[in-house]
Amino acid sequence: MSLKHQLALSFIKGVGSTLSKSLIAYFGGPEEVFRASVTHLQKVPGIGTKTAASLNLNEALQRAELELAFVEKQGIDVIFYTDSRYPRKLKHCADAPILLYSKGNANLNTQHIVSIVGTRNATDYGRTLCKQLLEDLKQYDVLVVSGLAHGIDAAAHKESLRLDVPTVGVLGHGLDRLYPSQNRSIADKMIVNGGLLTEFPSGTKPERENFPKRNRIVAGMADVTVVVEAGIKGGALITAEIANSYNRDVFAFPGRINDEFSEGCNFLIRNNKAGLLTNAADLAFLMGWDNSKGNGKATGQKQFALPIDLNANERLIFEILHQHAVPLAIDDLSIKTNLPLSQLTMNLLNMEMQGYISARPGKTYAIS
Repeated sequence: MSLKHQLALSFIKGVGSTLSKSLIAYFGGPEEVFRASVTHLQKVPGIGTKTAASLNLNEALQRAELELAFVEKQGIDVIFYTDSRYPRKLKHCADAPILLYSKGNANLNTQHIVSIVGTRNATDYGRTLCKQLLEDLKQYDVLVVSGLAHGIDAAAHKESLRLDVPTVGVLGHGLDRLYPSQNRSIADKMIVNGGLLTEFPSGTKPERENFPKRNRIVAGMADVTVVVEAGIKGGALITAEIANSYNRDVFAFPGRINDEFSEGCNFLIRNNKAGLLTNAADLAFLMGWDNSKGNGKATGQKQFALPIDLNANERLIFEILHQHAVPLAIDDLSIKTNLPLSQLTMNLLNMEMQGYISARPGKTYAIS
């Protein structure tokens, strides 16, 4: 595929990532989109006559040429959503960006990815929790993701660097700048072991509305989001809500009831929006990362009869689970079955209610 045309798709006004994917699915590739006539464009589901006539395709191509020159000069990778390097977990989120700008050497599909978020006004308590968590998580070969903001985000990145744990900062602006600028030294070190990631092209300023968009990437590319310390309002709770909407696990450290920057964590735990977390060992066990617990070892030794009262999708899910000796995460099931998460979730719930499968820690599933 032409990188210029991939970039150009992201510059078409009024066409977000969902419609861009529809255009590619309909025409077969980015280049074909820009060759299409208005008559053909208006036949694409979600486009219509009015939108097709107003698409700024030539302008988008011109803007893409400028961006292409910038990324080549700066050594920035452009990762299109069909690229094998694109974060696999994020790809299965309906609103995932069509492309990402990346700088660094991080493997965005590391087996264990943890997002760590929290308040910009971190206390000594929060920084200590962050330090202890990362020291204990290192043995699980994790990739740590955060937003490179002041406070808990910066603490998570700093501790990761100190421990030689790869860490990625997701930005709410283009890679031609860094906000906050005080974190420049951290960012430079992260490029050596981890990297910087954004969906925004050069010239994009750190506007307020960009940060919730940034947060969906932080939540979507990870297996689990950990809220270390947070007030009742702010980006950390937004990230936790997004992670829940993606059917990801969320955990939070509890704090004293009268501490302002533990109020958000306590709220998440109290309302069953996050599991209570006290240490990394609990997290690893609940996520199924610690195989010494023996989870699912006997599963492969059992003989099963394929149920006849399941629909075709449910029978496919059952067969896939039967073939694996350990519980499978819902993201893996979505990939193996090629079912959207919304439909897969309903199938799993029906099968669980009938007693054919059981939910395990870390949003994994196995034959009952």
